[in-house]
Amino acid sequence: MTILLIFTSLLVVWFCFDRFIVKNHTLRTNFPIIGLGRYLIEKWGPPLRQYIVAGNREEAPYNRIRRNYVYATSKGQNRYKGFGSDDNQTNQGHIVIPHSAFPTTKPKGFNPYFLPCLKVVGKNRKNPFFIENIFNISAMSYGSLSDRATMANNIGASLAGSYHNTGEGGVAPYHDMGARLVYQIGTGYFGCRDSKGNFSMEELVKTVEKHPNIKAIEIKLSQGAKAGKGGVLLASKITKEIAEVRGISEGKDCMSPAYHQAFSDIPSMLDFIEEVAEATGVPVGIKFCVGDKSFPMNLAAEISSNGGTKKPDFITVDGGEGGTGAAPTSFSDHVGLTFDQGFPIVYKAFSHFGLDQDTVFVGSAKLGYPAMAVKALAMGCDVINIAREALFAIGCLQTQDCHKGNCPVGIATQKKWLVNGFNIEDKSLRLGLYLDTLKKDVWEITHAAGLDHPAQFDSYNVYIVDKDKNVVSLKDNRGMVKRVAVVPTTEELQNLNKTYNPDLTSAKNIEKQITFDYAKKIQ
Repeated sequence: MTILLIFTSLLVVWFCFDRFIVKNHTLRTNFPIIGLGRYLIEKWGPPLRQYIVAGNREEAPYNRIRRNYVYATSKGQNRYKGFGSDDNQTNQGHIVIPHSAFPTTKPKGFNPYFLPCLKVVGKNRKNPFFIENIFNISAMSYGSLSDRATMANNIGASLAGSYHNTGEGGVAPYHDMGARLVYQIGTGYFGCRDSKGNFSMEELVKTVEKHPNIKAIEIKLSQGAKAGKGGVLLASKITKEIAEVRGISEGKDCMSPAYHQAFSDIPSMLDFIEEVAEATGVPVGIKFCVGDKSFPMNLAAEISSNGGTKKPDFITVDGGEGGTGAAPTSFSDHVGLTFDQGFPIVYKAFSHFGLDQDTVFVGSAKLGYPAMAVKALAMGCDVINIAREALFAIGCLQTQDCHKGNCPVGIATQKKWLVNGFNIEDKSLRLGLYLDTLKKDVWEITHAAGLDHPAQFDSYNVYIVDKDKNVVSLKDNRGMVKRVAVVPTTEELQNLNKTYNPDLTSAKNIEKQITFDYAKKIQ
């Protein structure tokens, strides 16, 4: 009787609160108590729909099939499926990889966990970069991600022989866990700025010298999540340490400008690239999401006119599909071309001027799934950067709360009580397993297609279903013509790796247990 009385009293108080106090929600005022249900459903509906409503291939941005592939591979679980495919294989855009009647025999000494890029990045620079694994961790800043998530990404990348792109938020201690680094410089110049926020070559050199694992520098012109708009880190995610790493004020939104102050057009950008490469000794590339279709052709034309003496060593093409970054919906939905739309424009421009063989092309746009990766390689990519799939491997649930700082699994948040539940040892091992299994799966598809290396996929041996449900090659579907790669022997590739990476053992099967004492020291 007492419990019933207390419960009734609470309902009366709740009713009065909604009816007479709440003034900014008409539904709750007009329908006390039950009106709140609508807001609860609105809040919790999206994360729950992916489990109890949406079909296996319906949820966006990543459907259940794609997520489950990452979850299973990262845990070493069964990734096979019985009773046939539930995919509609006649849908427009469906990828078809033609198998050979005579699959390739694996060469003696074949290692399915060694899948290097066939091009050397910046081969004429002071310190060229040989990429040991074509699958790598894309740009995600410390600050956007927690310290533990950043460490897990770095350790996992190290285990799989991958590099780790720092993102534009500077280089933190959590990036120094063993993986090779690509240091990204955005318009905020974090880690290479003076007291006024302007670019400083002196500070850049200090950063590179302080972190010897920096093997390349990426200058970010734009990113797919918010092409044409500067980076955003909300005040709620800026801790004292993040402020120190970036050289910014604590407690204020960090808004990077949309434009670079160090250069303003293609010629001055190419001059800047050469100055940075000369000062640091490492290869320098650029990253952008294609918007203005004339930019890639103008860039290639300028490089051709100077005889290739001033050029980016690599080009990362991001897709307008968006990524881990916080962005206005108007930008993520409508600004910038998707990877499938934008990358062919870039590759065709460089191919037109004969620059495609001397440039390393990096693709970044939901490509961490075997078939998607194979298509990107066939389009002309040499390397693939992975962001959200890497987050799935370390526990992401796709609740899409990255920008709010409320990530329930301690990845995209700075709230200590959420971050403390994140197990670095477990998650980094999962990431390494995912990356290694992805390599293995792509190797198996390659051999099934009768090829010796995934780089041999070209515009003719990957098919796409068109709007009329016909199967056509990438050449016919997108007008792509990629030059066929000449593949060195396994021994030659291993020798290249030893030459350029003498301090790094070749990629291995990382199912063995590893020690994490060095990571625990700075927790």
